[in-house]
Amino acid sequence: MADDAESEQAAVAADDGAKPPALSKSARKKQLKQERQAERKAARKAAEKERRRADVERRRREWDEALASAPSDEARADMVAARRETRRERVGRRAEERSARAERLRRAAEGEGQKVVLDLEFADLMRPNEIHSLTQQIMYCYAVNGRSANPAHLWLTGCNGEMATHLQRIPGHDKWIIEKEAKAYLEAFEDRKENLVYLTADAETVLDDLDMSKIYIIGGLVDRNRWKGITLKKAAEQGIQSAKLPIGNYLKMSSSQVLTVNQVFEIMLKFVETRDWKTAFFHVIPQRKRGDAETEGDGAKVSLDDHDDGAAEGAVNGDLSEEDLNKGSDQDADDEADGDEEVDDKIDVANKRQCVRHENGEARENGKTGGHSSDAVAEATRAVDAIPQAKESGSGGED
Repeated sequence: MADDAESEQAAVAADDGAKPPALSKSARKKQLKQERQAERKAARKAAEKERRRADVERRRREWDEALASAPSDEARADMVAARRETRRERVGRRAEERSARAERLRRAAEGEGQKVVLDLEFADLMRPNEIHSLTQQIMYCYAVNGRSANPAHLWLTGCNGEMATHLQRIPGHDKWIIEKEAKAYLEAFEDRKENLVYLTADAETVLDDLDMSKIYIIGGLVDRNRWKGITLKKAAEQGIQSAKLPIGNYLKMSSSQVLTVNQVFEIMLKFVETRDWKTAFFHVIPQRKRGDAETEGDGAKVSLDDHDDGAAEGAVNGDLSEEDLNKGSDQDADDEADGDEEVDDKIDVANKRQCVRHENGEARENGKTGGHSSDAVAEATRAVDAIPQAKESGSGGED
């Protein structure tokens, strides 16, 4: 009996020892905040899904009512024919746009485009949600590149493992006109190592211009500032050049001093188009992140490698009609759309909603909330519900 009691006490003590240590007060607060964010995100997604479903039903009902109110069978037949013709025209325009986009990207790959590499070798340093955020930013990079009149020759290097798995989940990823390499950029460009330039805020060299002979590398890292200076260290160890964008020469960052991968990429595209850094920065960086313009010296340190994943929602400009926002009801046109269009439509909707938020003064500092890029896109749905036909504003970038 005594032996049994001792054994039971030992088992209880062992169980107590196996329990995880109690969370600190700050850790509990962080956990509760994350749980609240997850709940809000799920609620927003459910609300958006319901809004789309209701909108599809509304459009169907309006169409049925219009047909029923037609004065004659001949009038109904004319309405149906006109609708089909509209859809055919839309499908034709989309096909022309796809063809033109593919041609621009092919010319860029043949030597006309500025070479830009997204370095994806940091997947082992990121958490799953951070890899997801980076995947969204890469999607935006590809979409804005396809729409640019002067697209870059875009490379993804170190594209393997979990990073490759996430990218393959993007609709139409297998059709992307982009260079994808499982190997590192040093191997991919071993004969042009002297032309490699790693963009990092910790670099001493400031870019005055973009050199078409150079290959600019953007670090694909969403890390919540856990790995500060890692890209500069990597460039130094590999013996390649490093540089930073001249943001401090033109503006101060008013709050969070970070840029996402897609923001850095879009700034470069805009500079290629305009040859004006100030125009590029003001086009991409949202007003709430900008402070005083035309400051002297390095008044702001902007991190290009410690990316804030809370604001990739407004990476692309573009006007949407009601038909585009509610394309779920136009099944015939959807059947003609390829994977690239699915990506573009998602970004179009996100961009329109972001612009609506800016126009109504409802923008909030995502960097302070710690939300993910997918959170930021979903959050914008509340504003657009009331104004589905709002026009685009001038700024297409977001931090």
